[in-house]
Amino acid sequence: MIYVCVPVHNEAKTAGLVLWKVRQVFTAFQREYQLLVCDDGSTDGTGEVLTRYSRVLPLSITTHRERRGYARSLEELLRLALERTDRPKRDCAITLAADFLYSPDAMDDMVKRIESGADLVVAEQVAGAGQRPRAHRFVRHWTPRLLPVHGVRDSVSGFLALRLITLRQALRPISDGLLRTDGWIANAELLARLVPHARRVDTVPVTGRYDLRQRPSRIQPWQMLMAAWRARPVIRAAGAAVLLLAACGIGSVAAQQDTVAHPAATPPAAAAAPAAPPPQPVPFPIGERMVFSAKYGPFSVGEATMEVAGLDTIRGAEMVHITFHIQGGALWYHLDQLLESWVGRNDFRSRRYVTQTEERGKKRNNTFEIFPDSGFYREAGVDSAKPTVADPLDDAAFLYWVRTVPLEVGKRYEYRRYFRPDRNPVIVVVEKREKIGVAGKKFNAIVIRPIIPKGRGIFAEQAEAHIWLSDDPQHLILALQSNFSFGTVTLKLKQFSVPPAPPPGHP
Repeated sequence: MIYVCVPVHNEAKTAGLVLWKVRQVFTAFQREYQLLVCDDGSTDGTGEVLTRYSRVLPLSITTHRERRGYARSLEELLRLALERTDRPKRDCAITLAADFLYSPDAMDDMVKRIESGADLVVAEQVAGAGQRPRAHRFVRHWTPRLLPVHGVRDSVSGFLALRLITLRQALRPISDGLLRTDGWIANAELLARLVPHARRVDTVPVTGRYDLRQRPSRIQPWQMLMAAWRARPVIRAAGAAVLLLAACGIGSVAAQQDTVAHPAATPPAAAAAPAAPPPQPVPFPIGERMVFSAKYGPFSVGEATMEVAGLDTIRGAEMVHITFHIQGGALWYHLDQLLESWVGRNDFRSRRYVTQTEERGKKRNNTFEIFPDSGFYREAGVDSAKPTVADPLDDAAFLYWVRTVPLEVGKRYEYRRYFRPDRNPVIVVVEKREKIGVAGKKFNAIVIRPIIPKGRGIFAEQAEAHIWLSDDPQHLILALQSNFSFGTVTLKLKQFSVPPAPPPGHP
């Protein structure tokens, strides 16, 4: 998860454009993100702009009725990101101004560097476009030199990405506020407190777009220069105090850095939120394949295949690729439908869902990108994001997930896990036990009726679908029955295969 932290004060003309540009970056770059915005006592309509964008973006807004300053707003957003993450060794925060001084386009490079092992990435201004007063240029040039931070040339840019475990370590020895300065100087102080805990610090070049700014600069050059001069001891002490506390045993900086660099060495429970249940991994082996015959009454009308097709990677996370393909028809009716699902191997949550349907000569394709950590999903071709549930499942994923849950005859279960919230709860009625003959054998089976309210397809309420699951720990899908426009079709298992287990000691 990437938390984009944007402090805002009277930026009505540019705040929405910046947020929308962030959306465009992550639409192309495809990473899960949340926008955290602090409206610090704005009086120019900024709040109304943010409210409008919150309807279509994964945006959380914190509002200060009276202005508290840039540093207080920034620290509040960073602490909120740290509070929300359950994986601080993996997740990162990006701090970004809302005045369009720096383009969000640089964020993909910054995130890539975090993913490759950096703990802190600073966007350093190497050039400026647009006219600025000479005094402003002079102060912008000399302030970073007055406030030096090890490994960073531009200590006051304020555009940076940090691994959240680095922030957590920086906060450990601090009992009160993290930042005691404000404005440009607070950016230098933040870096001074973070750098000692960062195993690797990277920089990326950016251009200051003063020509895109829609308001006059709030910097009073000579006052800022004097404030930077007075803040030099604070910045020096910020870094030195952290190192001193570490040396005294409050925490070994080197050991903490190694933990960040090698998260696998830390027990999994250490990175999880205390109240969160442990993630449920996908238990089905890669290569598991079920083939079904499709019958309409006594007539064979086609075939269906369910398969755990392989492993994949989506937005840096390991996925299990699941497919459900049904082909067949009779007389005037023909159906060819492929459902594809990508679910997290370690958390069984949908990240991508693709349907390709050809029915009666008409083709319909839908692709959904699902961002469970961000709490939204997008449909290809629809220019907006919609909210999703905490642990989303799609139709194909549900067919596998239902095999993992305990089911008791006579009970009705409701699960709010369908990725489109308006179609929840998914209802499962466990109707009975009975014997069923498939694949040349007799099986004890549990008969369930799954219902997706307002849904379409084989699990729609009007489809009156039923699934026969083997009454054993595998819960194989032995048969599936659903109503189509021309009548009831029953799928019966005719072939089941799993790959052989690897020999002992084989990876």
